Amino acid sequence: MAKPQLKAHTQLGAAAVQIFAANDRMNQRLIEHLEPAAWKSKPPAKSPANVRTIAAIFTHMHNVRTKWIRLTAPHLEIPLQLNRAHCTQSQARAALAESAARCTEMFVEALGDSGQIGGRIQTFRRDGWAPAWPVGLEMLCYMLAHEAHHRGQVCMLAHQLGFPLPHKVGDGIWNWEKLWKEGGHPAIASQSTTKLPKKRKRPLITPSQKITQSG
Repeated sequence: MAKPQLKAHTQLGAAAVQIFAANDRMNQRLIEHLEPAAWKSKPPAKSPANVRTIAAIFTHMHNVRTKWIRLTAPHLEIPLQLNRAHCTQSQARAALAESAARCTEMFVEALGDSGQIGGRIQTFRRDGWAPAWPVGLEMLCYMLAHEAHHRGQVCMLAHQLGFPLPHKVGDGIWNWEKLWKEGGHPAIASQSTTKLPKKRKRPLITPSQKITQSG
């Protein structure tokens, strides 16, 4: 009974790495195609005072990752934090790539590629004030939800500032096969998908046929 359980844990660790890699590719695509003028533009006048600029949102995402790593896996190399006031788009992309790499290392040690869940890392701490969680899917889901929330803010803010992202970019973040391939996971990207059977067209029934059938 132990072997299937260990195999499942191994698959969970590998899947977490691949999923988070796709998640970071979404961030990279948004920054890559964002108009430079929108990067530090102030939010629209009617926005609440605490609304961040797009630059501040992405630096926050990176800095929060460094906090997760510091609290959960302090033995890993912790990336330097970014300064929202001076960070450029290229600096944000490089920093996010680095913190994503550390996060995937954290997943490997927590969810295991050695077949053991909760290996060197036993708990996940999302903040200093928050209780620790046993490592598991909750860890991955929390991290993804945080970043998806802020990506939504970026897309909305870019539109409000008059610099909407191209449709191909918005649509592209749903093309997980391409994101996986770009993240270095071609094995998943090349897997064939099951094709659904084509819907059969119903024969056209003329009014006279309807009368005949009802009679």
